[in-house]
This record gives sequence, C-alpha cells and structure tokens, in this order.
Amino acid sequence: MMELATPGFLFPALCMLLIAYTNRFLALAGIIRNLCKDYQSTRDRKIILQISSLRRRLRLTQYMQLCGMAALLGCVLALLGILMQWSHYAYYSFSASISLMLVSLLLSLYELKLSSDALNILLAGLLEQRG
Repeated sequence: MMELATPGFLFPALCMLLIAYTNRFLALAGIIRNLCKDYQSTRDRKIILQISSLRRRLRLTQYMQLCGMAALLGCVLALLGILMQWSHYAYYSFSASISLMLVSLLLSLYELKLSSDALNILLAGLLEQRG
C-alpha cells in the first residue's frame, strides 16, 4: 500500500517545474511582443520566420504547462485516494501523475533543443556578418 508521503514528494518538484514553465512562457511572450514591434517598423521577412518558430515554442510551453498541471492534479487525486483508503485509485492516479510529468519533461527537452537551434542560427549569422 502506498503511503501518504509518496505522492507528497512530487509536490515540490511539480511546483518548481510549473514556475519554470511560467517563466519560460513569459520570456517567450516578451520576445514575441518585441519582434512584432520590430516587424511593424521594418517589415523584415526574417522577423516573420522568427515569430513562426517562437509560436511553435510557445505552443510546446503551453503543452508542458498543461501536462505539469495535470500531473499535479493526479498527485492530489492520489493523496485523496490514500486518505479515502482507495488504494487502487491512488495507485493509478499517482502512476498517471508520474507519466504526465515525464511527458512534460520530454516536451521541455524538445523545446530547449528548438531554442538552442534558433540561437545557433542567430550566432552563425552574426559570425558571417563579422567575418
């Protein structure tokens, strides 16, 4: 039988994860707003391409947040199951919570890769201009 502390251990990790995702979302939103302003003044086609890439990353961040919140909900339901002595319910809720957290982390890794690729393209462009 699962103890009450088992799902409780996941709470701090999920909360920190959701804070990190929210910060990422806010950073992307700020970058998009600035690029939109830049585009209105310059009408540079490259900015549209950057915004398109950022839109994909923003969508991934939203999915990461959704999976993280669903994982937190599963954790709460597991705690409820333990308190109500519904051990099977608690086990499946906690298993779902762990699975959702894993999906969230995998999405985060993919978004991080997209972010790194975009920065490498930007840096390569700067090196070409310099050299």
